[in-house]
Amino acid sequence: MSPAYATFGLEPATRVGTVLADGGYQVHRDFVDFVVDGSPLLFRLADLDAVSPLASDLPPAVLDAQVRGLLLEDEPPLPGGRFVLYGCPECADLGCGAVTVVIERDGDDYRWSDFAWQTGEHVDLERDGYHGTGPFRFHGPAYRAALTALLDGTHDAAPPRRVLLIGPRAGLLARLAAALRGIGIGADITPDATDVPAGELTSYGAALTVSEPQRAALREAFARTGTVLVDEPAPVVPLLVAQLQQALDRAPEGRRRLTALTATPYAAEIEVTAPGRVQLTAYRFDRLRRTRVHTVLDATLGPGRHRLPLDPRTVRGDAYLVARTSGGVLVAPVRGRQGPD
Repeated sequence: MSPAYATFGLEPATRVGTVLADGGYQVHRDFVDFVVDGSPLLFRLADLDAVSPLASDLPPAVLDAQVRGLLLEDEPPLPGGRFVLYGCPECADLGCGAVTVVIERDGDDYRWSDFAWQTGEHVDLERDGYHGTGPFRFHGPAYRAALTALLDGTHDAAPPRRVLLIGPRAGLLARLAAALRGIGIGADITPDATDVPAGELTSYGAALTVSEPQRAALREAFARTGTVLVDEPAPVVPLLVAQLQQALDRAPEGRRRLTALTATPYAAEIEVTAPGRVQLTAYRFDRLRRTRVHTVLDATLGPGRHRLPLDPRTVRGDAYLVARTSGGVLVAPVRGRQGPD
């Protein structure tokens, strides 16, 4: 009987960074995810904030070593023939926890089995195994072709992770640029982008200006280059960071955990495609323009459309909602507000 094969592929993925309430940062990481039977493998591992070892910021020699390991051309880094598939996005230390797997050759094919969460040199499969995930058998030529494409430059590259901020360097845009750079997103500031050559604009994945006249003048130019221009910029840095992260996301809808977010003063509606942890945060601004932040939800949601009740007092006046998973962020203004604070 012929063995049952799973399909194997690779695609760009993102771990979105964030500016924390205490002023710290969680770093933004672009990486290549494994796609098994048409679905990102990371989506099968709910609540996991991790990246694959095929990160876009790796030096070529390190990326080459990671690929050779997955092809079994190098010795496994862990006992029992185990390889790291996903690790800590901040430090990649095994002590923070990692998803590991046994990779073996079976003739010309490759087999992934015994998926587990590992925090030390050895793993207890009974306690920490991902039961029900795998084993997967991959057709050898297709598996090798997908991985070697990373080294020869034929694999689809991630979109530009740089943003262009248009306006004065002092004040809000300077703070925004610092926050973006803190989480690993490149940011440049220019007073006026009307004379920036189109070829240079293509190096930016997203752009933002707080000036409505400038935004109207630039919309067509940015549309021609494929750079996303943020339409309704929010008034504070954490929200602007989230809006730019949403603009940088080029993943097709079927590859996103979050696909829709809307809000009124009484309810938020959020659409989820795969199980995972979702954090929903409300930002509102009182009459003195002070920012009030309230956590609405921090829970695991399953696939589907979810309606979440809101307390109108938490979204009174100007207000926004931000929904986050480890791989995506959505921002929505609260429509139909109840008046000022």
